[in-house]
Amino acid sequence: MVDISNKRLNDLKKGFDGKRIAVIGDMMLDGYFWGDVKRISPEAPVPVLEVEDEFFRFGGAANVALNVLTLGGIPVPVGVIGNDNYGNIFSSLLKEKNIEDDGIIIDNERPTTTKTRVIANNQHVVRIDKESKAYINHKIESKILAHIENLLKKLDGIILQDYNKGILTPSLISNIISIANKKDILVTVDPKFDNFFEYKNVTVFKPNRKETETVLGIRIKSDKDISSAGRDLLNKLNSKYVLLTLGEGGIAVFEDGDRERRMPTKAIKVADVSGAGDTVISTLTIGLAAGADIYEACFLANYAAGIVCGEVGIVPIEKEQLFKTVLKEIL
Repeated sequence: MVDISNKRLNDLKKGFDGKRIAVIGDMMLDGYFWGDVKRISPEAPVPVLEVEDEFFRFGGAANVALNVLTLGGIPVPVGVIGNDNYGNIFSSLLKEKNIEDDGIIIDNERPTTTKTRVIANNQHVVRIDKESKAYINHKIESKILAHIENLLKKLDGIILQDYNKGILTPSLISNIISIANKKDILVTVDPKFDNFFEYKNVTVFKPNRKETETVLGIRIKSDKDISSAGRDLLNKLNSKYVLLTLGEGGIAVFEDGDRERRMPTKAIKVADVSGAGDTVISTLTIGLAAGADIYEACFLANYAAGIVCGEVGIVPIEKEQLFKTVLKEIL
């Protein structure tokens, strides 16, 4: 456990407020059709859902931005949506949450990435994905980079949130990291399988177990495997820190000099792990921006993930709930 005092926690809590964090990556919309099935269709042997409720929430990088907001920060989302009905819904959600939308670019050539879940009698029946995985074109990429360059002097941190939906191209990744490092702005990364090794020279690189196993071509079964994988990533990426999330195994933190630290999971009851990774990267980044060291930031992120895993569905972490939970633990 990290040795952290009540006063230090309160200082960090105050430090969260007003931190401007750019969240750059794949903006998504999560849709839900909720209802009952009482009959089979006469047209085909399929159930007929009688819709009782329909709603939409932020997904992907937009959910990370929402987490930054509920933690007291000021999220600055940068990404792409389509010129379609789902894009209109996405924009209305931004307005509803009072999140700035200057960095959201409309691309007429691609749809708004949307994942629609059909829930019948409290059972998840099917998910319908509407998306393009093709890389954005050079014109859109240039717009994104120009916007980020204009933002830099007003930012406390950058999150690169990659779901392999085509927004974070290799050249955009390289350019963002380069200009951020020149301005000494912290950059944290939540990678996916593609472009994994493009994220060199960042502050924190945060893959999960599955991503690490797939990209390195290994199986992580033991403590020795975790240590080897973490050090390998640190060397290959030249990042300041590697944060390897291990699900029920907690978090392993690596830094130069072969320093390694483990933190057990704080999830007491696991109802749903959806969105836990988004919570970790947002809490970690705003924590570092608030002045926490890497272990304090990971400590808070670990608790935050434990809290949201106890909720059903993708739920953002609330700052008051986070610090109340941590204070209760250490007192």
